[in-house]
Amino acid sequence: MKIIDAHFHIFPPDPRNDQRTRSVGHENSIDHLRQVYTQLGMVHGVVMGNRSLDPAYHDYPGDLFHYCVGLDGSLTREGIPADYVELVEENLKRESCCGVKLYPGYNRIWLSDPLYEPIYDLAQRYDKPVAIHMGQTVFPAASLKYAHPLVLDEVAADHPKVRFVMCHFGNPFLESAAAVVEKNPNVCTDLSGLLEGRFDLKEYLTRLGHYADNLRSWLAYVEKWDSIMYGTDWPIVNLGEYLSFVQYLVPEEHWEKVFFENANRIYGLGL
Repeated sequence: MKIIDAHFHIFPPDPRNDQRTRSVGHENSIDHLRQVYTQLGMVHGVVMGNRSLDPAYHDYPGDLFHYCVGLDGSLTREGIPADYVELVEENLKRESCCGVKLYPGYNRIWLSDPLYEPIYDLAQRYDKPVAIHMGQTVFPAASLKYAHPLVLDEVAADHPKVRFVMCHFGNPFLESAAAVVEKNPNVCTDLSGLLEGRFDLKEYLTRLGHYADNLRSWLAYVEKWDSIMYGTDWPIVNLGEYLSFVQYLVPEEHWEKVFFENANRIYGLGL
């Protein structure tokens, strides 16, 4: 089975990032990722962009990765550049850029804010999806109300020709996330970042199987296996361990779609 990781991050080498990656059994390098991808049958990945809108910053090996240009928390900390729309478009013109990533909880900006309207227009024009961080945030300074799945419902309804990706299945707001994906034909989701750190699947299911079964139940409720993509949110998880977890969540008859076909189609990867 071929696998696409539809949601992960690349962070520059430094002591903190290197230690975080080693803590889940990996090394913080593209060469290491290439090696692990080969071992696990992972043929491609979609980098969720951070830190810069400059197209030159997003230089990834084209045989292995595409990327989504990200309007992340650095924009509000450092000031939103006057030419942010032009910069996003310069990225979207590139074949290697397969979408846009928004971080409303970290930016504390509603998805319906006028700031994002030109981004939705660009996404529609270039026929590339808008991926959105939904659900729990890493930093306490972020605000969950901006990242609740119901916020995406309004925007998706108002922009029916824009394709949206609800990242992390809106975890832990699973009921709302399922309702939004089920209701809106232009919303899909990825299963990245549902766990963090290392784990043994058998031991985990013994201890916290109710959480995994809750995820399985809401995925079954949605019953739109064409709209669900595999993702990891690496480097917060071990790739092999996380693969086994998502295989537990998804019925085997849908693996080809969830682990490869959907991401290839939704992000237009052409694999």
